Amino acid sequence: MNKAVKTNDSQPASLPLGGSRRGLLGDLGVILSEIKHDKLFVLTDQHTAKLCFPLLANVAAIKDAGQIVIPANDTNKTLENLAHIWKHLTENGATRHSLLINLGGGMITDIGGFAAATFKRGIKYINIPTTLLGAVDAAVGGKTGINFEGFKNEIGAFYPAEYVLISSHFFSTLNHEDILSGFAEMLKHALIHSEAEWEKLLLFDAGNVDYDWLTEAVFRSVSIKEHIVEKDPFEHNIRKALNLGHTIGHAFESFALESEKPVLHGYAVAWGLIAELYLSHRVCGFPKEKLQKTVRFIHQNYGALPIDCDDYEHLYEIMKHDKKNERSSSINFTLLANIGDIKINQTADKELVFQALDFYRDSVGL
Repeated sequence: MNKAVKTNDSQPASLPLGGSRRGLLGDLGVILSEIKHDKLFVLTDQHTAKLCFPLLANVAAIKDAGQIVIPANDTNKTLENLAHIWKHLTENGATRHSLLINLGGGMITDIGGFAAATFKRGIKYINIPTTLLGAVDAAVGGKTGINFEGFKNEIGAFYPAEYVLISSHFFSTLNHEDILSGFAEMLKHALIHSEAEWEKLLLFDAGNVDYDWLTEAVFRSVSIKEHIVEKDPFEHNIRKALNLGHTIGHAFESFALESEKPVLHGYAVAWGLIAELYLSHRVCGFPKEKLQKTVRFIHQNYGALPIDCDDYEHLYEIMKHDKKNERSSSINFTLLANIGDIKINQTADKELVFQALDFYRDSVGL
């Protein structure tokens, strides 16, 4: 199980999740001294190589680390870039006792974690997420992987990081879209957790971000996910709760990728939540007023992915490839009977899925 560490870069009022008062560099220095390793490598993308890697330069161990740089964006979470990471590790003498730091957003922590899981049958790694989405989703929980043949995270492994270092320093550097992308996963965590947390998040003003408020909300969100992952690290049972919004959301994401108009993961999840909360209402009796209130927040903040009725068949075919399906003939969903009342292993027939897509289109004005 990975250990999430909240660093004290913004002087928050509380220090949950093992947080310390040393800050990012102090925490990283201590952790690197604790983990035995022969060689150290840092994986970044082209953006975090320029903007984030220099922030770690004052940590003594980083000065001697090998740096691996791959192109940015989720479209580059590919087998070719995975092979590039393996090649760099091999050519620079990495052993099974080496240590990898993944410094970046969800793409970097996904592909870097999978590289660590597979190189020499597994080496240790640390995640330092630099995006809100990475902090609340990809970096925590041990899921790693790459996209393959047009399908999101088609190849991967459960392989948790030794530590996840979450620093609020990075949040204020993010643009509006990246903040909202991460916030969609936080909204999902609230929906599977409690009405009180859901109500707090619906107060979020994306046009005027209160970073102190956001930082505290992030660590509540991470705590929700960690609690679930600790109960079910390999997704046999309750961890499936974290898939809310993702079956249809991943289909939207793959569809956009095929169309060469990629969308941010969190946006796809937000749109997926609209459709899957509709399924929750129809299948499990999720309250209509809570559905409408959540849909209103998503529509106001996330706009829409344009689809029409002619796209339904293809979207359905993409859903049939979802890893959560237990049979190729049916599509598996995580749904809600109410906020915090999780119903895993639910199925919906093709007609009802199409109705959910109709509801999505009506909700966002398509």
